[in-house]
This record gives sequence, structure tokens and C-alpha cells, in this order.
Amino acid sequence: MIEVGALRALRAVAALGTLARAADELGFTASAVSQQIKRLERQVGVPVLAPAGRGVVLTPAGQAIADSAPEVFQALERCAEAAQSVAEGAPRGTLRVVAFSTAIRGLLAPVMPRLAARCPDLRVQLTEQDPGEALHSVGAGTADLALVHDADGLLPAPVPPTLTQRWLHTDVGDVVMARTHPLARLGAPLDEAALAGHAWVTSPPGTVCHQWFRRLFAEEPDVRHRVDDFATQLSLVVSGQVVALIPRLARPPLGENLVARELRRPPKREVQAVWRRSAEASPAIRAVLAELAPDDA
Repeated sequence: MIEVGALRALRAVAALGTLARAADELGFTASAVSQQIKRLERQVGVPVLAPAGRGVVLTPAGQAIADSAPEVFQALERCAEAAQSVAEGAPRGTLRVVAFSTAIRGLLAPVMPRLAARCPDLRVQLTEQDPGEALHSVGAGTADLALVHDADGLLPAPVPPTLTQRWLHTDVGDVVMARTHPLARLGAPLDEAALAGHAWVTSPPGTVCHQWFRRLFAEEPDVRHRVDDFATQLSLVVSGQVVALIPRLARPPLGENLVARELRRPPKREVQAVWRRSAEASPAIRAVLAELAPDDA
């Protein structure tokens, strides 16, 4: 009989292309993953991987096994959820949650104390992952619940029919400045004309927040600093020499020296929760969602 661990190893290799990357995702060594693959080959009697440059590819037999794996994982998950649900539906065990950093800061961290009080037998394990990686982790079974955001109105990858998604939150960007900055004296909302001519600190190119920032301007803005960490951006804003575009989820309390101003056409991103359809009955997932979106619970 095929072992579940070996099946997960094959799925990870299929998705990531190398034993090393699969090992990183699964939390094993590359040698351990290789041994699991060899054990799988002995169990099925045929090779499941073939070398391809510096990586590997699945053989036709390996691909057939990988294609069937989701049904196996879903059946096992339903068994586990059925066992949990008979225990009065009390959330227990470990729930693996993956999310982008500002969702951890702005959405998950605030509800963790309430969740711990309501569900003392539930252990929530948080891991920071970008949305694309988070979707893969839930689909591959290495995470149970993901918080992801869209970019340009689209999630980073199509959500397969094996996953369920639910809207949680709309994140909005505001301009933050020193209280002594000229923009602070203007009434909100601010438009492009008001922003023109001021110096900025912004996230590096390639990030969602940099895309947000560039859409504010028809002309090239005056960017003095490129910093990925929002707390560091705010430390530069305090000087009064630059202003910053900060998502509300990422924004700590501003204190007396900083103020935020809304934009006339603010950039937005939608935050979604994603989990496997086979885990619909999970008391743990339901408990976390009830804290994150109590009105929808």
C-alpha cells in the first residue's frame, strides 16, 4: 500500500521541480524526500521520477499517481474531520495558517488572544508566505488555511475547484506624513495634484505597494528612498522630508508626530481566506473564520 508521506513527497516534487525545494516545503532533508520517493517506487514497482537538467520530472506513472493524490488526501481529511466533529465540534489540535505579513499583523494577530480564550485546545501555527506560495501550500496539504490578497483585481493563481475561498477584508492605502508636512494641512481626500512635487519613500519595484504607488501619478514622482519594511518607511517619514503610501493593515499606531490622509481614488486589495473543500467541516477553520469575519459566521 502506498504510504501517505511518500505520496505527499511526490506531490511536492511535482509542484516544485526539485528534491531540495520539496524538502524545504515539507520540513525534511533532501535525503529524506529522496528515500520517500524510492520507497514509493518500490511500492508501485515502477520509476516515478526521471532526471531533467538540475531538477527532476515525473514519469507517466509518477504523474498518474500525483494526479490521483488529491482524492486520497481529501478522503483522509474527511476522516479526521469526522473524528473531530463528534467531539462536540470542539476545535483541537494544530491548524496550520499561512498568510502574507500584513495580514498576520493586521488581521490574525489581533484575534489570537480571543481565539486562545475560546479554543484552549487549538494551536494555531502561523507561517508568512506570499499569496502564490500560500495557495500552493493549501492545495498541496502542507497548510490548512491561507490568507491571500489579489493583485490587479486577480488572485496570484486560479483557485482550483478543490479549494474554497471567502472574502475577509478590503485593505486600503493612505498617505502618511509628518504632522508638520504641508500635506498635513490639506483636507482629505487628496488627489494627484495635491501629491505632485513632494518627495516619497516607497516599497521596492515588484511589490504590490509599489504598483499601488505608481498608479497615483501620471508623471514620474520624486522617490528618495525604496524600503520594503513599513515601520522603517515611517521612521523616515517622521523627519518631514518624505511621505509614504501605507496599507492600513500594515500601519501601526501613528503616534502624535504622524498623520494619515485618505486619497480621492485610494488603491485597494481584497483579502480572501482559502481552504480545501474537504475541510469544510473543520471546527478549527470555522473557529478562526468566526474571529476574522464574525458577521459571516
